[in-house]
Amino acid sequence: MTTDADIVIAGGGLNGPALALALARAGLGVALVDPRPARARGEAGFDGRAYALAAASRRLLGALGVWDALAPQAQPIRRIKASDGRAGTGAAPFFLQFDSAEIEEGPMGFMVEDRHLHAALRDAVEAEPGIATHRAAATAQAVEGGRIAVGLSTGDRLAARLLVGCDGRESGTAARAGIARVGWSYGQTALVAAVRHEADHQGTAHQYFMPEGPLAILPLAGGHHSSVVWAETDANARAIAALPDGPFLAALAPRFGRFLGPIALAGDRFSYPLSLSLARDWVAPRLALAGDAAHGIHPIAGQGLNLGLRDVAALAQVVVEAARRGEDIGAVDVLGRYQAWRRFDTTVLALGMDAVNRLFSNDNPAVRLARDLGMGLIGRMPPLRRAFIRQAAGLTGDLPRLLAGQPL
Repeated sequence: MTTDADIVIAGGGLNGPALALALARAGLGVALVDPRPARARGEAGFDGRAYALAAASRRLLGALGVWDALAPQAQPIRRIKASDGRAGTGAAPFFLQFDSAEIEEGPMGFMVEDRHLHAALRDAVEAEPGIATHRAAATAQAVEGGRIAVGLSTGDRLAARLLVGCDGRESGTAARAGIARVGWSYGQTALVAAVRHEADHQGTAHQYFMPEGPLAILPLAGGHHSSVVWAETDANARAIAALPDGPFLAALAPRFGRFLGPIALAGDRFSYPLSLSLARDWVAPRLALAGDAAHGIHPIAGQGLNLGLRDVAALAQVVVEAARRGEDIGAVDVLGRYQAWRRFDTTVLALGMDAVNRLFSNDNPAVRLARDLGMGLIGRMPPLRRAFIRQAAGLTGDLPRLLAGQPL
């Protein structure tokens, strides 16, 4: 059976549903292809996996009608404190602190658990009549004149004017289109866990730059839980991940520090290899990539999902405006506007995060002193500090309407 749609989106994680909502709310017919059960992630219990949503990403979710369901579970990020660190020694004397009070837009971001964000998007997609969800995997694709045909694992076919790959770093959509990738491993693995602590975190996110890799302590709702994203060398991470909970916590404690009082594990533990992965092209005839299918970066600044949502906002605006002008939404010149809007900025940020990780993931005394003095100097320059805050909040650059909280 062949089903027609204006747009097929391959990938039902977070970017795919957000894009589907943006397009459907603008009057386009969307087929969302996702092989996972509808309730697979949204019904999970607390495990500490969470995202740092920039203020601009919160605006997008508000414009899509999703934020109201998330707000009660969201933790505002009121401050970010970055410092050099070393296990057992605490933060360096020079540090950089960003405070939301320095900008007029409110909190620079929000911590939202994966289970809550996924459930809110899922519920909104299920309630949107312009979205048809197919519980299958996309297994084939071919441009056929003015359409692109997408084969599903069920044997069915979809036909649309545009296919969007939101199917992650190992994007089958990109591979089938012959789009190559460039990137490298960081030789680091992220250990992710949730902890419960005695003192209230007061909405402060901490970033310690350790010699082996960065350690982020991210505040979760309620005041007494935080998500830990701890990057270690691959060899160290394998050994630490294999430890029982008690020894794992004993290894974490001297890196975490005592500023929040005693800590205890409060959920499952996860580990993820860290690498850079950039698609050489973001578009092809009747095809576009978004999110991790286009770019996978180091999590050092928590920008992965925010970059994906910027793609969503830009691509939706380009496609909707083209449709309203009567243009072919799958034409290369139309999709080229999206690529021109997003690829350069994303590549610069990805390579910038790569450079920051290389600069800080070492213990050279001279380099350590220079970077500490640099952070201290930035911290004492209010205009520059505010510029960094606005950048972290996603409030700079050529923003698509959805990131400004405006409908398409």
